[in-house]
Amino acid sequence: MKEHRGQPWTELAGPRATAHAVRLLKAGALVAFPTETVYGLGADARNVDAVHAIFAAKGRPADHPVIVHLADACDIDAWCGAVPPLARKLAATFWPGPLTLILPRAEGVHDALTGGQSSIGLRVPAHPAAQALLHAFGSGIAAPSANRFGRISPTTAGHVAEDLGDAVALIIDGGPCKVGIESTIIAFDDEAPVLLRPGGISVDALTAILGCAPKAPDARAPRVSGTLASHYAPRTPARLIDATTLRAAVETSRVERMGVLSRSVVRPPNFSGAWVDAPGDAIAYAQMLYAHLRALDRADAKLILIEAPPEDASWLAVRDRLERATHSGGADPVDDID
Repeated sequence: MKEHRGQPWTELAGPRATAHAVRLLKAGALVAFPTETVYGLGADARNVDAVHAIFAAKGRPADHPVIVHLADACDIDAWCGAVPPLARKLAATFWPGPLTLILPRAEGVHDALTGGQSSIGLRVPAHPAAQALLHAFGSGIAAPSANRFGRISPTTAGHVAEDLGDAVALIIDGGPCKVGIESTIIAFDDEAPVLLRPGGISVDALTAILGCAPKAPDARAPRVSGTLASHYAPRTPARLIDATTLRAAVETSRVERMGVLSRSVVRPPNFSGAWVDAPGDAIAYAQMLYAHLRALDRADAKLILIEAPPEDASWLAVRDRLERATHSGGADPVDDID
């Protein structure tokens, strides 16, 4: 499959775009649509060939499960078997919203959705365009992020077009995503909640509803989206470093083409590379993170340096994304760029 394709058809979110998308989905085509987290690449979750087309468009490994998006929490029983009481409690509290539940799959749910596992990932998104589409479609829509596998997730319609081209039949343009990073993923191990991926719902918020903090995953945890060691990654090598190291690197480096994503470090007057000042607030930082990484990836830099976020709990999801985005970044920056 070619990396660069023609431009897909894009329509602003609204009744006309929703009706067009429903027709395409029912015909087995792929439709990209906005959620509050990132844009999803959607297919009819009951159409095996259409789900396989998602994997082909993204270059996604066949054993990597996808999340099924539902219109309402009451649809959950059509897709999974026994639902733990705590899972229903989370659904009642956080759906619609940026929470994915990993639950036992129901009979008839095909392996293309689950990666051959016994569990299925389900979510009810909050974005009004996603809600309109799901209600009009009347069934589940399988929808991983609408980008090439392992790369930076899309938070605008333009990002989708840039990554997938005419591999997608239609993009519904609902504007920039408000959360900006993927959903929190919770699974259940003997009915005890397990945090598989931090995201748009904080651990503190989960704990307040569950009565205890979710457990960390162990070797028995199911495979889920976005948890590979290297993920959400720019094509440009990127490294995550503390503020002191970043300050020294940008003041002493002789590399002409460097990109920087800073949170607190001030740009030196003589710095000639690409520089992005990110918000100091965790929620605002997350909302802009992927757009900032994409901008730096387009800057023709040899290296992107990213200031590490704080260690406190409010930055957990951001830190998770940055650690995966920089996993293959290479050696210590001070040693090899001065």
